Amino acid sequence: FFQAEDGIRDVAVTGVQTCALPIWLDRKQLIINTSAFLVVLAMTPAVVAVTPLKGKLGATFVLFVLATLMNIAVSIKRQGTKTLSNSMATSLIYTATTLVLLPLASLLYTVASKGKESIRWNTFTMDMRVTQPDAPFTEGGALHAIVGTGIIVLIATLICVPIGILTALYLTEIKGKFEGFVRFLVQAMSGVPSIVAGLFIYTVLIVSLGMKYSGIAGALALSILMLPTVARTAEEVLKLIPNDLREAGVALGGTQWRTVAMVVVPAARSGILTAIILGVARVAGETAPLILTILGNTETRVNPANVPMAALPLYTFNLMKTGLNVAISRAWGGALILLILVLILFIAARLLGGRKRG
Repeated sequence: FFQAEDGIRDVAVTGVQTCALPIWLDRKQLIINTSAFLVVLAMTPAVVAVTPLKGKLGATFVLFVLATLMNIAVSIKRQGTKTLSNSMATSLIYTATTLVLLPLASLLYTVASKGKESIRWNTFTMDMRVTQPDAPFTEGGALHAIVGTGIIVLIATLICVPIGILTALYLTEIKGKFEGFVRFLVQAMSGVPSIVAGLFIYTVLIVSLGMKYSGIAGALALSILMLPTVARTAEEVLKLIPNDLREAGVALGGTQWRTVAMVVVPAARSGILTAIILGVARVAGETAPLILTILGNTETRVNPANVPMAALPLYTFNLMKTGLNVAISRAWGGALILLILVLILFIAARLLGGRKRG
């Protein structure tokens, strides 16, 4: 290779020299980035002190602005003004990502810090049947709300998931003459306020048909809210399946329903499980429909028919409404338990969806 023409030999030598530099450049760049970050941290309190911006929010805003400017300055110093637009875009992307993550981190920290005080072993083993909301944390618990939430969400999932997946299959695989109408109906349902779903079940089933407040009524209200999330997410997942798989199934002699059932759906299993979890997360924290359909209870009930039930959102709402400090702490504990349950469901869906077939 080095016996080639002079121009090619120069390029080859230059390439070898360039390949030997990244370790030094990485170390030097790490030192520069660390120094720039330390300078920004040192400048932030000084800038906050001389500006009207005060408090944590002001310091955070100043930190982001200084970090963005410092990143642009370091990039220009290293690569010149030609990379100015790229440096600005990169800084804005990192800033936007951080701004999105900050509310989530703040929410999780607030719920965990305020709810951990009321979490005891008896929280998962006792209910509030004989306990007042302002009783010590060592008395009573949220067992009735945890059991009620699990039963109601499970029934809503059993009702909604088959309908939602079949709807998605109709929109992506069948594409019948009602495709436009069904898609419009699903999109319209996704914008229905939760209180409207509760009012619908309350008016039609409880008032008109004489159905009692029960877990089934609450599950029906939640299934109305859950259906569009599952259907739309599953539709988008099924659209990602290559048409080559469908054509291969038909070419091997399979009918359309066998191709869909044995090829398309297994290929989209992970995405469908994600759609189900998104639907569960959508309705797990809904309070308004449950106020109108399950009424609430302080005793653990496992029968979802004809008896009022408890649920974690309603448990949290009723305790917060009392205005008592101990009850409010119990409410934060209920919110923390709800977040943990949703997290467990999400992790389980990820593990099941990512598991390879033997």
